[in-house]
Amino acid sequence: MTEPVLIRARTGDEDAFRALTDPYRRELQLHCYRILGSLQDAEDLLQETLLAAWRALDGFEERSSLRTWLYRIATNRCLNFLRDNARRPRLEVRAMTDVPEPTRTSEISWLEPYPDELIEGVADAAPGPEARYEAKETVALAFVAGLQRLAPRQRAVLVLRDVLGYRSAEVASMLEVSEASVNSALQRARAALPERAPVALTSPAAASALEREVVARFAEAFVADDIDAVVDLVTEDVLVTMPPEPFEYLGREAVGVFFRNRVHDRGDRQIRFVPTRANGQPALGHYIEDPHASVLRCYGLLVLTIEGERIAGITRFRDSAILPRFGLPRTLPA
Repeated sequence: MTEPVLIRARTGDEDAFRALTDPYRRELQLHCYRILGSLQDAEDLLQETLLAAWRALDGFEERSSLRTWLYRIATNRCLNFLRDNARRPRLEVRAMTDVPEPTRTSEISWLEPYPDELIEGVADAAPGPEARYEAKETVALAFVAGLQRLAPRQRAVLVLRDVLGYRSAEVASMLEVSEASVNSALQRARAALPERAPVALTSPAAASALEREVVARFAEAFVADDIDAVVDLVTEDVLVTMPPEPFEYLGREAVGVFFRNRVHDRGDRQIRFVPTRANGQPALGHYIEDPHASVLRCYGLLVLTIEGERIAGITRFRDSAILPRFGLPRTLPA
């Protein structure tokens, strides 16, 4: 940051303010997404953060870096949002009486996928000295979903400490609490967060030949209604989830029953997959033929978690409003 640019921004120069803040926009939005679990909310809170920073720029005393100051604003805006809004799913959760009995149910937690194009150049940024996670772990759906199960302040503290690598004293200053309070929240968050899965560390490189092969085999088997081949591709402890619906299917047998039920329900309608990426993971736009029109309509987005040469997790999102964020059309010609 150069003094002349900061001075110009403080006098109301919008171009100067953008020059100061644009380098941090993507990482701030990803930060809000980790805490909120929603792309739309993250976009909204980013705008709120920048507006608040614009209005408070005269009060920026440069005792910390501009980046830290912006993270302070963004984190507190997110916490205020969570405090003021009951985090109810915005989609009506269906009774889903047409599906097999789930292995288990989880608490309904709002979660949206995050387009990879918004992660590029952000997830690889070097974190601070206190970070405990590798970059690709912290954008994975399983990690973000785990965060949503934490109390808001625990969530924020863990992200600031273990993801971004801020020191406890810095986090305490950001949240205007004691350092002891930060350490206590962090201890509880680490204990409550599901044990770190090795999947993120053993998955093939993004867009590698192995990853493309696994995704292609899954898509081909599914299109061909070959559920046995689909089951052969998944790990023994594969997990299928579909937030915000609470139903989960764990293990090959349960997942096989679930997918056979879906194939039976679809009948002889044509299906098609369109590849994309979400949360650093391969994803597929899932299209099914409309029985009343010569088109295939998007049924949702499947995000695949790959471990080695197998699929360890499948997360299905059915909110069609997210499609444009991934460059996916709502319909395809039959």
